Amino acid sequence: MINLKNINRIFMAALLLLAMGSCQKQLEEVQPQTDLGRDLVLSDPNAARTLYYGIYSSFRSFHATFFQLGEMRSDIWADGLFTESEDGGLRNLYTHNININQVPFAEWANFYQLIDRVNTVIALFPQTTLPDEEKQQIMAEMYGLRAYIYYTMLKTWGGVPLTVEPVASVSDLRELYKARSAPELIMEQIKADIESSLTAYQGNNSLPAKRVFWNRLATLTLKGDVYLWSGTHFGGNAADYSLAREALEEVAAQEGSTLGLQEDYANVFDPTAKNNNKEIIFALNYELDQEQMMAYGNFLVNTTQAATLVFGTPENNQPVNVVYPLVGGASRAGLSLAMIEKLNVAGDSRFDNTFRIMYRNTPEFPVAATMLTKFIGRVNAGAQLYDNDFPIYRYAEVLLLLAEAKVQLGIDPSTEINAIRERAYGADFPVYRQGGAQQDMEAVLDEGLREFIAEGKRWWALRRAGDEWVFRYVNPVYLRPNEQYKFLLPITQGMLNADPELAQTPGYE
Repeated sequence: MINLKNINRIFMAALLLLAMGSCQKQLEEVQPQTDLGRDLVLSDPNAARTLYYGIYSSFRSFHATFFQLGEMRSDIWADGLFTESEDGGLRNLYTHNININQVPFAEWANFYQLIDRVNTVIALFPQTTLPDEEKQQIMAEMYGLRAYIYYTMLKTWGGVPLTVEPVASVSDLRELYKARSAPELIMEQIKADIESSLTAYQGNNSLPAKRVFWNRLATLTLKGDVYLWSGTHFGGNAADYSLAREALEEVAAQEGSTLGLQEDYANVFDPTAKNNNKEIIFALNYELDQEQMMAYGNFLVNTTQAATLVFGTPENNQPVNVVYPLVGGASRAGLSLAMIEKLNVAGDSRFDNTFRIMYRNTPEFPVAATMLTKFIGRVNAGAQLYDNDFPIYRYAEVLLLLAEAKVQLGIDPSTEINAIRERAYGADFPVYRQGGAQQDMEAVLDEGLREFIAEGKRWWALRRAGDEWVFRYVNPVYLRPNEQYKFLLPITQGMLNADPELAQTPGYE
């Protein structure tokens, strides 16, 4: 496996596109192209590969952003229990305390730095001396990654500045000014990149042993995801839902020894079993000699409190620090009692492989908080090693996206729902039978809730299903029916001041 940490140290010298809205910085801080040197990239295959691998290291650095954008505004973490001071930034997200003076993910969450790096590869690699087959594969990956990034931005802000060419030179700050493109144009670009990716793959569905590079099945899954969104939010309706179903069924048709659900839910996230993990389609990679996963520090517990809190029952319990003697972090976000009760269903293996409930060791034995253990890692050489991979897409999501497409088309989704339930509960799983459209969508969303906690999916799932589902599940105290504009995020006044072509997100003017 390529050491992405070392690659990133080289690649961090590459072009840092001036984040849209930060044009007040001095021109000399902008480094067009790459310090690897355009000519070197074009002439030296190893330099070109360094640029390419650096993309994945950069993409991995957005893990916490992907998680928070896709989950923290949903119902999962609202009004949860914690043992320390609450994380104010996370609270602002789940309470929708968002306005022009309280702007999360400023500077477009720095996505334009990543986009420019991808654009650089797309622009330069056809001219490199790499073997044609390798170039074709890399181009297919880059189009897929760019589509995923812009899709995340579209869901977050609606219209955003659209740039598909790298910055080659800057002689005047005004050259960096760029208005927000209409959401429809962003969606068109996303779909165009998806098709460019599929064309470049030339039907190659092969998967590496470790699914940490974008691949054709990831592009097809993204296509299903995107067309469900455009069917709901861009007037695509049945035509787009049908295209989503077609793409997802193409992925499902590949089910076999190298693709499918793991028999055991816990094995999906096992850091010692990454090779040939058939459920993973594409994931962010964490390794001992590269980088550790640090996105969930506020969902754990500190070492002092770990000695006073316990797992188990009043009659049979263990101190948290005995079970996890080397885990360190903080308890600044967690599940509410109501959410614990909802998720902790007898027979469902997903809760116990996602959380542990921490109790105060007093006569009343009250719940103190939850500890997120899905990505707890493992002990290695006397230290806690957080080396779980983070799934961007996995096969369980293919099944539930396909079920969602079927619901939107009035088709029975029970096959996919029951496949997810059977893995979760075992042979005695509660069999689902098709109901009406509302009941079917509720079932799809409920399985997604239980399946993907901490994977950054719940908020997007509610949004993709339709506005009514957001208002159904999110506390109206935090998000009122007349605050639909809050589905999208505002941009900062500093960004508006720095770029006169930018406009505020509708509703926040």
